[in-house]
Amino acid sequence: MSSSRPQPVVRSVCPLDCPDTCGLAVTLKDGRIHRVDGDPDHPVTRGTICHKVRHFPARVYHPDRVLHPLKRTGRKGEGVFTRITWEEALDEIVRRMQEIIRRHGAEAILPYSYYGNMGLVNNGSMDRRFFHRLGASRLDRTICNVAGNRGFEMTMGFKGAIDPEETVHSRLIIVWGGNIVSTNMHQVMLFEQARKRGAKIIAIDVHRNRTARWADEFIQLYPGTDAALALGMMHTLVEEDLLDHDFIRTYTTGWEEFRKRVAEYTPERASRITGVPAEEIVRLAREYGRTTPSFIRIGNGLQHHDNGGMIVRTIACLPALTGQWKVRGGGALKENGVATVDKARLERPDLLPNPEVRTINMIRLGDALLQADPPVRFLFVYNANPARVAPAQEKVLQGLAREDLFTVVHDLFITDTARYADLVLPATSHFENLDVYKSYWHLYLQMARPVIPPQGEAMSNFDLFKTLAKRMGFTEPCFDDTPEDIIRQVADQPENPWMEDVTYEELAEKGIVKLNLAKQPLFPDLLKRNKIALYSERMKEEGLDPLPNHVPLKEGFDARRNGDAKHPFMLIAGPNHQFLNTTMGNIPKLRKLEGEPRMEIHPADAARYGIADGEAVRVINRRGSCILKARVTENTLPGVLVSNGLWWGDASLDSKGVNQLTPDREADLAGGAVFFSTAVRIEKLT
Repeated sequence: MSSSRPQPVVRSVCPLDCPDTCGLAVTLKDGRIHRVDGDPDHPVTRGTICHKVRHFPARVYHPDRVLHPLKRTGRKGEGVFTRITWEEALDEIVRRMQEIIRRHGAEAILPYSYYGNMGLVNNGSMDRRFFHRLGASRLDRTICNVAGNRGFEMTMGFKGAIDPEETVHSRLIIVWGGNIVSTNMHQVMLFEQARKRGAKIIAIDVHRNRTARWADEFIQLYPGTDAALALGMMHTLVEEDLLDHDFIRTYTTGWEEFRKRVAEYTPERASRITGVPAEEIVRLAREYGRTTPSFIRIGNGLQHHDNGGMIVRTIACLPALTGQWKVRGGGALKENGVATVDKARLERPDLLPNPEVRTINMIRLGDALLQADPPVRFLFVYNANPARVAPAQEKVLQGLAREDLFTVVHDLFITDTARYADLVLPATSHFENLDVYKSYWHLYLQMARPVIPPQGEAMSNFDLFKTLAKRMGFTEPCFDDTPEDIIRQVADQPENPWMEDVTYEELAEKGIVKLNLAKQPLFPDLLKRNKIALYSERMKEEGLDPLPNHVPLKEGFDARRNGDAKHPFMLIAGPNHQFLNTTMGNIPKLRKLEGEPRMEIHPADAARYGIADGEAVRVINRRGSCILKARVTENTLPGVLVSNGLWWGDASLDSKGVNQLTPDREADLAGGAVFFSTAVRIEKLT
């Protein structure tokens, strides 16, 4: 006889590296997660969540989930392990670390993590403290957003301060270089409200993706040429005097130098660079200059080029020319920075025995494992899957295969990286942790309590590094902190004007608290202190061009002319719809929905190479190769290939992925990654 009692529903938060940071409503049945829905009381996400998050129960209870510590018994890369106890695993880690420190120094130990879990308790507090106190090599976490954020800061003087809820008032919306239908769905919902009020939505991108098809208008350009398009628009704004002179005079610096640079980029010149017709550039500029409020949502894709920082820095100048910052629903957003945390308080870099310890850029992991001096001898991976996600994949795999490298992976699954580990430690899911989450898009701080107990012998990141600190004999009081202590340190920041009214008590009671943007408005107070740098003295000090500019990509690819005979194609390897990087990539239903690893190619290029739709194609450059199924479509331009998503090795046609091809060189600003500046050639498989 079935029970009619209502099933309990508890609140949680999505931990994925996504701007939306959704509120979740989790239904429990017999002590297990039965289903995951959106929290209808969340003020921004409002009960709506993406398809992949609804499959969280399949991830938590996946038959392949690691539930006990494992020790490698096969060769590295085979993924053959035997079960051991936590006591054995912790003893082995401590013994190895102590031996390596004694023989080679603590710099021979390297942590490697990113945002597989966005919780500040389990990613960014006790882990950082442990490795700082240890004296390990520091990791520069640059793989995603640093180039664009630095570019935005070079123009605006701060990271970003926009309430996205106000974009419902926008009249002209430009989504520039972001597939937000797949990556920022609640911004899409807000834009839909603006559209119902009469707003027009324009998408600018290299690929006719889901967002381009959703928009009212799509403008397609060649990869890495976005700064030239923005400069061509600004040329028209100046020539036709579609300017807010009072705003420019009061809130910007460097106007005269800036105007001279803009004069160089006629619509005709911008057209030659971008492939966008000159008349279309002029029309876009006029529409932007004559519509108020106008809003630009700057996507993540732009910054993954050699010139990514400069691209974002250039686009960020546009709202200043027409005074959009002073209008509700106007301006631009790359990433909100108002929910800043006191990183020094959480991470405790003061614990470093040697403040001059080396820093390794995470996108250069392959070089670090193969060439670093002194060598990296202990790699500790958590919240990351570098064997699939890091660029220059072949070098990364060679480094992971070193027999003299001891690797520990703390994860929920035997990922492609874990297959190379000497020890695999079972990690909790976010449903099993107490944590606090901030968004890099909306303005809400959220607290989530455990929904279920740890599964099997899983241990949280926080507890793991706290336990290791005790075993290593670290006696500093910060290693006695509890998760509640960390949440207090996040919430209680009276020196931050956006967070001065936030308290731990309110957060614990309500679970969600909005930051106070009203007390520190962007306009006019903030812009009076941080004038918009049309000419950037900071960039000049760093030896960079202080003015917005188009900088050609480093691999020498001229997409319009298709001029590199050896590598005539530009490969754009962006995110897909069903996974988030490799997270959720082992859920069978989502893999079925996403299809298989594929490559979109223009019909003219497919005809030239004799490639039919659905045929397997080898994509090659000097770094490596992978096999993808061709999809012949006009969604991409001639000379441009698009491959969406990072797949687990067992889903790939040759166990390899697109990061075999991507470069590990650094972008123009902040050492960011340049995944999209990848020149390749193709071969039809016989």
